[in-house]
Amino acid sequence: MTSREFRTRLGRRLKRAAVGPPLPDVAGLEAYFRLLATWNRKMNLTALPLDPPTDETFDRLFVEPLAAGHFVPAMVGRWVDLGSGGGSPAIPLKIVRPDIPLVMVESKSRKAAFLREAIRVLALPATAVENSRLEQLAANSQFAGTAGLVTVRAVRLDDEFLRQATSLLRSDGQLFVFHGRGTIAVPAGIARVDTVQIGDSQAQQALLSRFRLD
Repeated sequence: MTSREFRTRLGRRLKRAAVGPPLPDVAGLEAYFRLLATWNRKMNLTALPLDPPTDETFDRLFVEPLAAGHFVPAMVGRWVDLGSGGGSPAIPLKIVRPDIPLVMVESKSRKAAFLREAIRVLALPATAVENSRLEQLAANSQFAGTAGLVTVRAVRLDDEFLRQATSLLRSDGQLFVFHGRGTIAVPAGIARVDTVQIGDSQAQQALLSRFRLD
């Protein structure tokens, strides 16, 4: 795939999903895609097709994070992404919101190594990786109650996970959950802000649910 083809495909998918300005840093997004594809040949970072990429690949890797970016407040403070794995939604969103200090949390050492390499290659400012599990992070006083934004995708969303994830939030912070069909049960002490459609409604349903401390 050439750079022109990447730019055209991305622009077409963003337009289809009605993701408007500001226009993304296409060069940065392409650099992330190519790094992901290279590492994915050696280790399982994503099950999405990368060579060649499908429309779903573009939607999941890029369109959904960029659509979610419109819901991120102007002033966030610390941002924590849980289970960062192959880097999406965190890295594409970081590329278009470089002002937010980001900590990507990944329990698997090899995936954490990829994320550190992505930070280096993409020169992402104010970005770090914690090779840790959520329960360890939630028990760490350096993280508990400090995040203005927590993001997560592709995990089992039981009550305990939601409680630990929201324990990282400041009193005014929000948890962004990227998910597919179905509703998320909300345990006591957590309030749902809203659930919105992101991405192309004619493709696999992509939803963003936002939560806050109650």
